[in-house]
Amino acid sequence: MNEQTTPNVKSQNIEAFIEGLSPDEVNALVYNWEFWARENQLPPKGDWRTWMILAGRGFGKTRSGSEWVRGIIEMHSGNEGASEPLRIGLVGSTFSDVRDVMIEGESGILNISPDWNQPKWESTRRRLTWPNGCTAIAFSADEPDRLRGHQFHAIWCDELAAWRYPQAWDMVMFCLRLGDNPRACVTTTPKNTKLVRDLAAHKTTHVTHGTTFDNADNLSPHFLDEIKSRYEGTMLGRQELYAQILSDDDGSLWTYKMLENARMRHKAPEYKRIVVAVDPAVTSNKTSDETGIIVAAKGEDDRYYILEDASCKKSPHKWAKDVVKLYHKYGADRVVAETNQGGDLVETLLRTEDPSVSYKSVRANRGKRLRAEPISALYEQEKVFHTKPFLTLEEQMVGYTQTTLKSPDRLDALVWALAELGEVKRLPFKVWNL
Repeated sequence: MNEQTTPNVKSQNIEAFIEGLSPDEVNALVYNWEFWARENQLPPKGDWRTWMILAGRGFGKTRSGSEWVRGIIEMHSGNEGASEPLRIGLVGSTFSDVRDVMIEGESGILNISPDWNQPKWESTRRRLTWPNGCTAIAFSADEPDRLRGHQFHAIWCDELAAWRYPQAWDMVMFCLRLGDNPRACVTTTPKNTKLVRDLAAHKTTHVTHGTTFDNADNLSPHFLDEIKSRYEGTMLGRQELYAQILSDDDGSLWTYKMLENARMRHKAPEYKRIVVAVDPAVTSNKTSDETGIIVAAKGEDDRYYILEDASCKKSPHKWAKDVVKLYHKYGADRVVAETNQGGDLVETLLRTEDPSVSYKSVRANRGKRLRAEPISALYEQEKVFHTKPFLTLEEQMVGYTQTTLKSPDRLDALVWALAELGEVKRLPFKVWNL
């Protein structure tokens, strides 16, 4: 079984039980979701219109949604009084998410369906068709108007917290109007968005909570060890692992308390790596952004130290001189510079000043907040220390929220420096910029 295979039974002799079954009974048992599922993966009893599964990464949300759809189809097949075939909507953040995760994914509808009730997938028509005539149509939440004119008995919505347009949920509700009891299943990792908060609080919504660790028996021990060491106790971990909807007060990635804990109160260790990170401004007029210049080190204790903030508003040639001076002053191993704006100009400027400088260019292919989140986690885990107060930098850090519009140049340089020293990789799960 995919994604979730822990039996929801108390018997300690499952193997013996299975050995006593005929081949047909074993085959039927493989696809008996109520037997294998955990209780919090099964649809709730009672009167509800929306079943909202708010759970951490790896919980088994996709499997739960796929099995909910399959259960509806099979129940309809066994209902002698059923009239028209069911029409089901499948809505994800993008069409590729619906196709790659909800339909064709390891725990998607195609892979969890038995041979005797396998739907036909027509990608060009965005349609699944079951042997009993029931259908499901795929939609992207990025195109809310595509839902107009459609009507369904049931709709499965995946990763609602990542939908860019809240009106897509309104369109879902308008479409949910066929049959005596039209219902929706929402599977998502929570984010502090108005849509998620309002839906979770609605009187017709039944909320099921779950964490990554509910499904620990079916996840790689290496994955669990990695995410625990990196994100246990952090804001990102609370959201992505424990599925907590963080309050508005948690909107900033840094708090004054975190920075107070980062004050260096111990003797500096020997530094095994030092880098100078640059977030360049390629112009130098009155309205130009600052050039962020941060010097940071990794100690022999495997913790990180911010040594200097030399950010400035100078011409490219002048800040390049400053960077080279800092490189030699601290005996740095490397200069790291973002080249999204300046391209080869940054390297050219530095090489003009000193051809011997060890240089590495980095390009931002994710949003600023996504790059900053794992660095914030290092602060929450008290692995970063400021060797002296950096008031302007720190004000920029605590002021950086999901609504910040101005480019945080000093913060960007800090993120590049610590990412280089810690070789911070992509998160082991997908997150979205709010």
